[in-house]
Amino acid sequence: MRWSVTIGSFKGTAVRIHVTFLLLLGWIGFAAYQRGGAVAARDSILFIVAIFVCVVLHEFGHILTARRYGIVSPVITLLPIGGVADMDRMPEKPGQELLIALAGPAVNLVIAIALIAFLGAVDVSDAIQIGDPSVNLLKRLAAVNVFLAAFNLIPAFPMDGGRVLRAALSIWIGKGRATRIAAQIGQGFAFLLGFLGLFGNPLLLFIAIFVYIAAAGEAQMTTMSEAARGLKAADAMETRIAVIDRGSTVREAIDILLATSQDEFPVVDAARRLSGFLSRANIIEALRDSDPGAPIAPFVRQEPATIGVGDTVDAALPSLTGGDVIGVLDGDGRFLGLLTRQSLTEIMMIKDVRPDWRFSPRDDSPRTVA
Repeated sequence: MRWSVTIGSFKGTAVRIHVTFLLLLGWIGFAAYQRGGAVAARDSILFIVAIFVCVVLHEFGHILTARRYGIVSPVITLLPIGGVADMDRMPEKPGQELLIALAGPAVNLVIAIALIAFLGAVDVSDAIQIGDPSVNLLKRLAAVNVFLAAFNLIPAFPMDGGRVLRAALSIWIGKGRATRIAAQIGQGFAFLLGFLGLFGNPLLLFIAIFVYIAAAGEAQMTTMSEAARGLKAADAMETRIAVIDRGSTVREAIDILLATSQDEFPVVDAARRLSGFLSRANIIEALRDSDPGAPIAPFVRQEPATIGVGDTVDAALPSLTGGDVIGVLDGDGRFLGLLTRQSLTEIMMIKDVRPDWRFSPRDDSPRTVA
């Protein structure tokens, strides 16, 4: 995720802080300073940091449980609304998803129980005063962890409870339909939060927008996954595309850019082996920074993502949903076509209209615009 900084890692998972989280800390510290001076600012910042440590532990509950099933999460990003763990794939079996989803809230409950045991007893009337810095920090932190566990178990996407609901429904009605139901509940919950936010709590409006977008994104991701299952790259790739020769000049790349509406251009050598990609922005940058007669090669993005023409699209799905383009190669490593999010979306539309439609064999030779 852009605008984030790595602060450490644990068991192969990097922990990153988004710049907006740092802005949140600054705003909270400034507001507390205005009310109670330096001590209040320090205590408020420490409390928020302690909450987000609990959020990181929550996410690692998911991550370490998922790792038992071979699912890897390379990064956690801390945002003002919580933590986001990027997993390379989602579990296929409902039982696995159920355990992974419950692991996060379970961590929060364990933290709350440990804090209450350490404190001996917690006065509920004190603990619920989360925003009052005069109340013991550990008491407030215990209350926050109970709240995090309860909030995350709401049966609506993108909360963990939505995944629990999907896992349970998937047993009877299949993952695709279960995802749509959980996503619709999540969007309904977002509207409720937004309505409540209209009565003087702008933070609820912000959370409502995030919940709605995340619920819609989860539904789309699952629909794409269902469409991609077992689909070969040969059936989903784009072949009528413009390519740029690695030996081309900036002027020649501009001519190709003007001849097509493509966003990404494969760069190939004389043997049609893929060297990398050039976006429209890359080509404009080359024109700005060098002479039109200069070679375009220095501006090529190296180490392109690729897939074999006979491979299934499933493995490439995380990259596609992230907006990347993937080159499709034949058995000899020659470039044949592109996999893009747009091409996969078109497959989804076709399957939605005709679920029983099957792809027919076709000529895999590339049709490109020089």
